[in-house]
Amino acid sequence: MSLTDVLRLYLVTDQAALRGRRLLDVVQQAVQGGVTCVQLREKNATTHDFVTLACALKELLTPLGVPLVINDRIDVALACGAQGVHLGQLDMPVQQARQLLPPPVFIGWSVETPDDVRRAAELPVDYLGVSPVFATPTKQDTAPPWGLDGLRHVRGMTDLPLVAIGGLNLGNAAEVLAAGADGLAVVSALCSTDDPAAAARFFRQFL
Repeated sequence: MSLTDVLRLYLVTDQAALRGRRLLDVVQQAVQGGVTCVQLREKNATTHDFVTLACALKELLTPLGVPLVINDRIDVALACGAQGVHLGQLDMPVQQARQLLPPPVFIGWSVETPDDVRRAAELPVDYLGVSPVFATPTKQDTAPPWGLDGLRHVRGMTDLPLVAIGGLNLGNAAEVLAAGADGLAVVSALCSTDDPAAAARFFRQFL
């Protein structure tokens, strides 16, 4: 499976959005519905809790053939044997992360401006997270939204796979893909829905 295929329907976890349910249960249901990649994002967890959860999630996902991506934390990715890492603009520099990670581990990088996209051409990144495409309550510390026109502009600037994130739902998924995204990164539309498997199947229709 190519990296583009892996990134098609990309679940980004948010424990606050789970409505009291277990993260592993929601992830398992979403994968059953067609999620192709899972990013574990834990901004407030202790290192111990982050590693424990990451290892449990890796154990769940490996038999299902779904890669685990760790947000921000290179140490956690190494500890659990994750297949990917996603870095933001304020995280460890990509060059240092690449030196620390085994070669098979892929690296995603969030781009918030056209300058970021231009810089990516000189960095050892495997895909770009276009963030945010639309305004979203899930993450408050984001740059101004790209919008569909901005996403089209990014698509014209790079050949790297693009994962769109921020305010994505079933109502805008088709137009986001048409604007140039290779994959959809979804948070609350999968984490908060009553039936994550059914929601994932609906997203897969667009893909």
